[in-house]
Amino acid sequence: MNEYILEPAINVEVMDRANVLVIGAGPAGCAAAIAAARAGAGRVILAERYNHLGGMATGGQVILIPSLSYKKTMMIKGIMLEALEKLSSIKNGFFGPSRDIMGSEKPSDVEHWKPYFNMTRNEHVCYGGYTDPEIFKIVLQQMIEDAGVIVYLHCWGCRAIGQGGIVHGVCFESKEGRKAILADTVIDCTGDGDIAASAGASFRHAYHDGLRNASLGLVYRLGIEDFQKFTDYTVVDREGWKLHNKKLNEISGFPIVLFPTGQSNVAWVDNWLLGYDCLNVKDLTTVEFRVRRTIFDVIEYVNNNKIPGLYPMTLYDTAYQTGTRGSRRILCNKELSIQDVYQGTSFDDVVAVLPSIEVITVKGGLDEIYPEKPTQIPLGALQVKNMKNLLVAGRCFSSDAQANNLINLIPHCFAMGQAAGVACAVAVRSGTEVSNVNYVEVREELLCQGVYLPDGEK
Repeated sequence: MNEYILEPAINVEVMDRANVLVIGAGPAGCAAAIAAARAGAGRVILAERYNHLGGMATGGQVILIPSLSYKKTMMIKGIMLEALEKLSSIKNGFFGPSRDIMGSEKPSDVEHWKPYFNMTRNEHVCYGGYTDPEIFKIVLQQMIEDAGVIVYLHCWGCRAIGQGGIVHGVCFESKEGRKAILADTVIDCTGDGDIAASAGASFRHAYHDGLRNASLGLVYRLGIEDFQKFTDYTVVDREGWKLHNKKLNEISGFPIVLFPTGQSNVAWVDNWLLGYDCLNVKDLTTVEFRVRRTIFDVIEYVNNNKIPGLYPMTLYDTAYQTGTRGSRRILCNKELSIQDVYQGTSFDDVVAVLPSIEVITVKGGLDEIYPEKPTQIPLGALQVKNMKNLLVAGRCFSSDAQANNLINLIPHCFAMGQAAGVACAVAVRSGTEVSNVNYVEVREELLCQGVYLPDGEK
């Protein structure tokens, strides 16, 4: 039997007001705030519960930025591409194929990048790579500051303020207690749709689906000898590495995969644990403890077996945030389906085009899924149903389970965030509700910001 207490009513201080309020400074939130500010939205506020920007891409150490290109066409451009270009100009900031060989079918190029996950597709090279999460935090901060966005860190958005389909702002918890920020328009970029759900939006929950986006993880990095040497070993002695890899997965008790980083002597370990709900604090705690409990066992096995390139291995660090891949999917005016993904459905309100990406799912092992055609994201999949001034962006966008499993990665969230930010700015500029914003104006602004759209290259 549950016990309850009754909290006393309090006066909540309004700490600020915004034309556009973005909740959550992950990939979607950063892109939304930057795009809105650049598009002339007025006062743009970005609120984040942690002490840094970037969310899963930085604090969660999800350093893989999968393919941004489709053959020889760069499709995920705009703010995502700008960030990668800035990272590429900094030592150890970015590791991946150069843009000069994007789409290359040259056998030597393809063979060189084939061992690196998502760097090739159908025998051609894709543009993407691996970032340094600490450098990425600084790059995003520079971009946010340059755009003139007002940022509040250490603020946990706890509920929407509003009624009658209008969200007037959001309440926050922090060291200062509970306060509120009021806003003309709000973008929920919490990943979990926390604000939309608290406003009364309907949603589905990924925890029940058993796919990759229903899994949690805790990423960690390891000090090694040389990742290229390790990669060469896995190619030369495939069977030997296959046995070692199987043993490492058994030791962990869940699937793990080693990836490169921007530094040759550092490896990144991703993992997938099913059966835990990222909206449940007990489950979040269990995942953190369970993964950390296995790290020294992994290191001991590698060092005892002197695996080439990995030996001698040491612990470098663990992620600051639990790896959460999916939870609420907010119901919006349109819902992206798995049929849309595989058929490459065209939408009359397309705001992003995402190239097909190889995705690992966890269900009785590691399986790979290969949608072939680029996926269009409609504005309607970001416009919360029955809400006049509330958008979502990021992995909680409106989609069925299978579609969300393939379209909720870091570059996808950047693209959706930029679209949401532009839509809000256009609504503010024109004095309309974002639920009824003029798509033609949104499209024009997205093109001005360097976003790839069908038949719209500038």
